[in-house]
Amino acid sequence: MPDTAGPRDPAAAAPAPRTRWNKVPEVTAYFWIIKVLCTTVGETAADLLNEKAGLGLTGVSLVMSALLAVVLVVQFRTRAYRPGVYWLAVALISVVGTLVSDNLTDNMGVPLTTTTTVFAIVLAIVFAAWYRAERTLSIHHIDSTRRETFYWLAVLFTFALGTSAGDLVAERMDLGYWVSAVLFAAAIAAVAMARFALGLGAVGSFWIAYILTRPLGASMGDYLSQPTGDGGLGLGTVVTSALFLLVILGLVIRLSVTRKDVIEPERAAEHAV
Repeated sequence: MPDTAGPRDPAAAAPAPRTRWNKVPEVTAYFWIIKVLCTTVGETAADLLNEKAGLGLTGVSLVMSALLAVVLVVQFRTRAYRPGVYWLAVALISVVGTLVSDNLTDNMGVPLTTTTTVFAIVLAIVFAAWYRAERTLSIHHIDSTRRETFYWLAVLFTFALGTSAGDLVAERMDLGYWVSAVLFAAAIAAVAMARFALGLGAVGSFWIAYILTRPLGASMGDYLSQPTGDGGLGLGTVVTSALFLLVILGLVIRLSVTRKDVIEPERAAEHAV
């Protein structure tokens, strides 16, 4: 029987392009609050595990790295951003990043100037390889395995760099915990001002602020947990870690319900970062 339907439109016959969900949250106030809280937990939990577990820095590092590997496998297997999995990975990577820096300085005697320089170089290499492969460092387009791999490598080395740089500043300047926290908060405010008032690039300003939140959170954690004789409030690592973990849990549950930080595929293309 002859075909009377007329010529077919090739475009109509082609399958619709597959939309892919971003695997990381939108950058909102919630993002920065939870990020700082995770960095604080990274500092206090690393100290707590080192003091109480009796495994030493090396043993604790191996255990936490194994836990991180398991959570990252789950994160990579998810098809979209899941607040609980994502922020658990960030919390664990904050601990591991802290332990990497502490192992080099405390166990191996590597100077903080050296670790800070090395981590900065490695992070720059990760960014360069990421950009060369993907032509973007946008966190609003973490929608493939390769991009997600680059993203988590960058996050790991921002934590390691932030730890070493923060300890270096604290050691060289001897400012005390709360003054250090104010200093890093002011640095983040300066980055925000450069972004919105002077036109600093969105990608660059994001990653600079991301690095600076690590020493900010560490200074806050040390101020709350360390003894009063050392310039802290004396809450201890157990209380401080538990307090911040509860706040993180509450915020993550809220985001899981409201989905306020989910970037849908059709919205991802509208973002510059």
